[in-house]
Amino acid sequence: MAIMAQARLDLEDGGARQVRRALGDLNDSEIVQEFLNGEERAFAEVVRRYDKRLLNFVYRTVGDRERAEDLVQETFVRVYRHLHRFDQSKKFSTWIYTIAGNLAKNELRNRSRNPLVLFQTIVKNWDSDFRPLEWEDARTKPDDLYRKRFIRQKVEEAVAELPEHHRTVFVLRELQGKSYEEIAEITGCNLGTVKSRLNRARNSFARIIEPMVD
Repeated sequence: MAIMAQARLDLEDGGARQVRRALGDLNDSEIVQEFLNGEERAFAEVVRRYDKRLLNFVYRTVGDRERAEDLVQETFVRVYRHLHRFDQSKKFSTWIYTIAGNLAKNELRNRSRNPLVLFQTIVKNWDSDFRPLEWEDARTKPDDLYRKRFIRQKVEEAVAELPEHHRTVFVLRELQGKSYEEIAEITGCNLGTVKSRLNRARNSFARIIEPMVD
C-alpha cells in the first residue's frame, strides 16, 4: 500500500484520533523525533501537514495536476525512507520542499529531452476521438506534414512493442486522454496499478522511440 494511503488510514483509525490530537500539538522537529523513536503514526501527521501544501507547490511548477500528485507521492516516499538522515538542526519544511522541488525540476528537465514529449505535442493535434487517418491539416507545410507522418508512424511502432497490459493503459492515457480513474474502471485495476503500469509504459516507450527519432 502506498505510504500516503496508509498514512490516511492511520489517521482515520479510531484509536489513532487521540494520537493525532497529541501529535498535532507538536512542532515539525518533535514529529520527526517521534517517528524516529518508532511512532509510525507520526508520519501520518507529516502527510497531513504537507500534502496539500506540496501539491500546490509542485502543481504550480509542473502545470499538470495528476503528475504533481505522483511527484508529491514520490516526495513522501523519499522522506519516509531517508528521514533518519535528516539533519535535525535544519528546518524540516525546507528539507521536504527541497525534495519536492528537485523532483519537479527533474520532471521539467526530462520533459525537454524526452521523446515522449514530442509524441505528446503531436497528439494534441489529433482529433479527440483519435481517428488516425483524419488528423492531418491540408494547410500544413509539406516538410512539417512529412515530419508528423514520420513521427506518427514511429509512435505506432513503439506502442506496438509495449507489453499488452502496459500498451492498454498507455493508449488510454496518452492517445485517448482518459483520466486515471477512467482507466482503472476500464481495465478493472486499482489506481495504484494503473499508475505503476503507466509509468513503466512511458519509460519503455521513451526507450523504444528514442533511437527511432534521433
